[in-house]
Amino acid sequence: MPRRTLHERYARLHKLGMQAANQLQAFVSPEQERPLWQQLSEELGEATQDIAALLLSGTWRTPDEEVDRRIAQLLQGQHLGEFGVDPFGYAPESLRVMVPIMDFLLRVWFRAECFDLNRVPEGRVLLIANHSGQLPFDGMAIGSAMLLEHEPPRIARTMVEKFATALPGFGDLVYRCGSVTGLPDNCRRLLENDECVLVFPEGARGIAKPFRERYRMTAFGQGFMRLALETNTPIVPIAVVGAEEQTINLGNLELLARLLHFPSMPITPGMAFLGPLAMVPSPVKYRIYFGEPMTFEGDPNDDEAVIAPKVAAVKASIQTMMDRGLRERRGYFV
Repeated sequence: MPRRTLHERYARLHKLGMQAANQLQAFVSPEQERPLWQQLSEELGEATQDIAALLLSGTWRTPDEEVDRRIAQLLQGQHLGEFGVDPFGYAPESLRVMVPIMDFLLRVWFRAECFDLNRVPEGRVLLIANHSGQLPFDGMAIGSAMLLEHEPPRIARTMVEKFATALPGFGDLVYRCGSVTGLPDNCRRLLENDECVLVFPEGARGIAKPFRERYRMTAFGQGFMRLALETNTPIVPIAVVGAEEQTINLGNLELLARLLHFPSMPITPGMAFLGPLAMVPSPVKYRIYFGEPMTFEGDPNDDEAVIAPKVAAVKASIQTMMDRGLRERRGYFV
């Protein structure tokens, strides 16, 4: 393949920039009088002021005694070995070092609002959420809310992709903080131990979808529903609004993704100038909606045609909350 000339490279970057501008413009109502750049500038300015005020006040930090209380409650009834680690590598005490990061991301950077968090019941439960944003900050936000704001505190055992747990260092960290490889048997064992399990049925397809498909969920797998039926587990649907705008994906570098064994490699507007830093999420505002628990009956081994309507009911509940969030929000950063 011939090498691109400097002019051709510039033309390609210009095309990507125009695509980003056009996709962002699609957010704006035709009746809106303000130019998009002015709206985003005003919102970002307001968000920056909010972030600065929070950082200066220090009110976003969870007090040490509150962290101690929450960790102590997590330790009750856990299936831990003599070194304080469960069979999956989860160590509740390891969460102490993560709390400042959780505090910052949840309460400062994303300034997340959680709606109806108290709908998550005690005992075994499946949290089923939409997935987006190129990097799984939405999962971290849900897990942080469950640990820092739910009463009693709970750890959301997140099902993660195999490639993520294989990353050097990162895999050990997510295991220590409660995540597990997304295999049906792992999920089944956790539910049988009355754990709270977080599943993204869209998987990598959802998190890596291009910006033009924002807030349109991809196909849901049926595995979570079969496990819910098998273990008699209630499902709490969750909608995350805001993560779609944290990193704009214009497309995927599929060849590079395959070479690196990643599910995708997004092309972002600032990629040519910032490199990996272009993946740092924008300080968008998160809104996380927790739905009413849903219970289902039936044979977990039923045909796909029988399971599909049950899965569709969960997906429809998430979409309803997502639509509500889009109607209620003032903007992308506020």
